[in-house]
Amino acid sequence: GSDGIAFETRTDCALCPFELFGLRSSGLLQVVKESVRIPVYVMIRPRAGDFLYSDWEVEVMKRDIEQMKIHRADGLVFGALTEDGRIDTELCMELLAASRPLPVTFHRAFDMVHDPAVALEALISLGFERILTSGCDCSALEGLPVIKRLVEQAKDRIVIMPGGGITERNLQRILEASGSQEFHCSARSSKDSTMKFRNSNVSMGGSLSIPEYAVKVADVTKVRTLNAIAKNIL
Repeated sequence: GSDGIAFETRTDCALCPFELFGLRSSGLLQVVKESVRIPVYVMIRPRAGDFLYSDWEVEVMKRDIEQMKIHRADGLVFGALTEDGRIDTELCMELLAASRPLPVTFHRAFDMVHDPAVALEALISLGFERILTSGCDCSALEGLPVIKRLVEQAKDRIVIMPGGGITERNLQRILEASGSQEFHCSARSSKDSTMKFRNSNVSMGGSLSIPEYAVKVADVTKVRTLNAIAKNIL
């Protein structure tokens, strides 16, 4: 629905409310778990912006992890960096310990690292299940050469999942060229609000001017098309 459910070829879904920059809702998780029979991964991210977190933000992340485990998340998605663009191994170890026994994906914080090859080895050593990446570029299509190198370097020690700007038009090229076995995309569309009275003078998004009367929804047609493309390749 409007909460931005992202679908992958293994028919998992990831809960990451786009308008809330990744903020979680235990209510959302509970409703989704009651509605689907596929693994549900939840993003743990205390705010928008960079991936260098304060002690207070780390505590928020730990509390969120605890709550998502209580409400039966099947896996978690998070990432953290040091100020010089390296994987924050110390913090990741803490968060991974708090997450056990759930599997964890390192999200697109990876795309902001100083050295992707070094970061990949660090994440393998830490025990992450997969890395979500656009190949350190604006989209997975543009970052395709890097994604391919990461897949080759990983050698099945960790899953490399392309994500970022993936659509029905470019999925086949990305999967075939990268050698990846999974992918991540939002597969969403926008529908008009059913509100009859509308106050066009106010935006709850402040300076962001988020459209108040456009609702983002998971597009079932897109999901089916993407899955069909993937099944023909993988």
